[in-house]
Amino acid sequence: MHWQTSRFLIDLRQPRVMGIVNVTPDSFSDGGRFLDPGSAVAHAERLVSEGADILDIGAESTRPGARSPDTGEELARLRPVLRGVLGLGVPVSVDTSNPEVIREALAMGVDIVNDVRSLQRPGALAAVAAHPAAGLCLMHMRGEPGTMQAEAVYDDVVVAVRDFLRGRLEAARAAGIRDERIVLDPGIGFSKTPSHNLELLRRQPELLELGRPLLLGWSRKSTLGLLTGRPAPERLAASLAAALLAVQAGAAIVRVHDVAATVDALKVLAATRKADENTP
Repeated sequence: MHWQTSRFLIDLRQPRVMGIVNVTPDSFSDGGRFLDPGSAVAHAERLVSEGADILDIGAESTRPGARSPDTGEELARLRPVLRGVLGLGVPVSVDTSNPEVIREALAMGVDIVNDVRSLQRPGALAAVAAHPAAGLCLMHMRGEPGTMQAEAVYDDVVVAVRDFLRGRLEAARAAGIRDERIVLDPGIGFSKTPSHNLELLRRQPELLELGRPLLLGWSRKSTLGLLTGRPAPERLAASLAAALLAVQAGAAIVRVHDVAATVDALKVLAATRKADENTP
């Protein structure tokens, strides 16, 4: 239960918290707040002080209907932030699908490539495979962010997600990427309805059959807004509940906006698990 990345071997015997840093003008939850590099780095420093185990830096909004930036635009947003966070002492993930961005980020020393398109763009798989140790997160999504919700039609969403991730895992293996470098993400909210998302949570242990750790991103998602009637900034309680349920169902990493609260909630869960282990 370890995740090999460029600079770090991450111990996944306890759940890890991945803190989100969006350097975009239009992300669904905090778009524009951290577009300035100084603000983004300060936010990253705060997340680390709150207990983030991993930082995930993204310069492309993947909310429904979002426009993909061109390569120059994405790199211009990322470069100064990556320079500022690579020295913070935690693994740094770059949330991108662009092969050129992947190559430059890895050359800068980034530890993990987190790709919502699961390295399906031409050249993306080769860019990661060329690195000897970079970590990789493969996520399920149909189509593109601008059109993905039109493709949220499944006979059985859990089987479809599992089969897709199995195929991408096999493609990564065939390219020479070792299993210990790979985690999998079912893509909550990506080309899925609220009922699909809840079914994936209910049956999440079925995805563990693939034999790789799971990363889950429930934080502030629209399904939680539908359930609670609250806008994205007011979904903390719902996000914590979803994160804890995901961890109880076997998630190794949770990707969140609210790091301090999530860390506290996981400490309570860990204490109850330890008490159960010590009960005769």
